[in-house]
Amino acid sequence: MAYHTFGSATGQQGSVGVNKVGLSVALLFGGVHLLWAALVASGLAQTVLNFVFWLHFIRSGWVVESFEFGRAAGLVALTSAIGYAVGAIFAVIWTSFHRASH
Repeated sequence: MAYHTFGSATGQQGSVGVNKVGLSVALLFGGVHLLWAALVASGLAQTVLNFVFWLHFIRSGWVVESFEFGRAAGLVALTSAIGYAVGAIFAVIWTSFHRASH
């Protein structure tokens, strides 16, 4: 089994860059919600939602509303900001645990 360490700009093994991890998770969270907004805009979101619920043995009672650009932009912006915060917190915790173990 191979073990990989992460390097930062300072070259310290085991640490991760807070900004890089924050941006990575922000792109992931925001990207998923941008995809969802695109599904809503295309009219496919209800079909996808019903299929996912069906796979989980759930009868859907949720109804997807019509697309609104402002709401979609707010959704992507908010989830990206939350993703950045989650990633940054993870990076700080990761680095602090690594420093504590050495």
